[in-house]
Amino acid sequence: MAKQTIADVDVSGKRVLMRVDFNVPLKDGAITDDRRIEMALPTITSVLERGGCVVLMSHLGRPKGTGPEDGLSLKPAADRLGELLGRVVRMAPGCVGSETELMARALEPADGGGVLMLENLRFHKEEKQGDDKFAAQLAAYGDIYCNNAFGTCHREHASMYGVPRQMKADGKPAVVGFLVEKEIQYLADVIAKPERPFVAILGGAKVSDKINVIDNLLGVCDKVLIGGAMAYTFSLANDGKVGKSLVEPDKVDLARQLIDKGGDKLVLPIDTHCGNDFSPDCEKLVVKAGYIPDSYQGLDIGPGTARVYAEIVKGAKTVVWNGPMGVFEMPPFDEGTKQVAQAIADGDATSIIGGGDSAAAIEQLGFADQVTHISTGGGASLEMLEGKSFASVDILDEK
Repeated sequence: MAKQTIADVDVSGKRVLMRVDFNVPLKDGAITDDRRIEMALPTITSVLERGGCVVLMSHLGRPKGTGPEDGLSLKPAADRLGELLGRVVRMAPGCVGSETELMARALEPADGGGVLMLENLRFHKEEKQGDDKFAAQLAAYGDIYCNNAFGTCHREHASMYGVPRQMKADGKPAVVGFLVEKEIQYLADVIAKPERPFVAILGGAKVSDKINVIDNLLGVCDKVLIGGAMAYTFSLANDGKVGKSLVEPDKVDLARQLIDKGGDKLVLPIDTHCGNDFSPDCEKLVVKAGYIPDSYQGLDIGPGTARVYAEIVKGAKTVVWNGPMGVFEMPPFDEGTKQVAQAIADGDATSIIGGGDSAAAIEQLGFADQVTHISTGGGASLEMLEGKSFASVDILDEK
């Protein structure tokens, strides 16, 4: 999936309309985690250092799409980006409109490489609707389109699909940024031709969230290790006792089908760390998988499972991990996730960490610098692991 990148095009004297993912967490108007902004910096600085200007567009939160909403402005993200770049980042009053259009057209490379941040795209319902007229208004701001927002690559929103389609129709380049290039490299290219043994570790709460991922990876992996609450649905499919554990009774037949398909490729927990309440102070037991007492619930893989999984991971050459092994936010039920993360960090495999809780766990445990790649997109990384293609990426220029 070799797409042209921002490095492949001449940006000198051009305005690059760049879709970024600045959907950062805010508390009382302050950014609590600026990782998504920091990860966009190499692409932005590449344009500025080569004499181009940048018009940035992003969404933030879940506005209703009927206009501006308090607490969902991208102004804090623009201010933080300005601090990181060491230059002024201008903030537009909206993402469309005459004043915003004038600000975009007024950007000049001569002033040191102008940067303009458009206001929250999702203040307009037309963004999620993929409205062509809205896309055309945005497309008019740039000479080059750059997709650097992997977290929304699985969406066909106006800024993701309609804008590059319009710009390509106008004869303008449409390329990926370095962040999306890296995500494609690891989530598509490495998985398409992995170094073996290739091991996937899948956790999280629901089998329903991961059915297609498990199904796809069973076709390409040497081992698929199951953890998290979805393991109890698999246990139920094996006629096990799950007590008060979180399960999806309506997905038991699907879990049974995956067990039959997976054979010895699909590795399920052999023991469970459970408690009589969802609390770090509850009474705790470690029991054989499928033998959880009626008054207890499974909250983590057991120590035996953690050892087995760690050994499998240590022998792997390619590892994909998506979803924690237990309630990693609540000791001592974080121990299974810790041990699996430690095994990944200690190994020499190409290690790819899905976004969402897996990324949060790796960061929280201090292993971020010891893995190969941490994805910036939870939903997008899952869909790519399912083997899906993205229209918003497919439409971009090939190398």
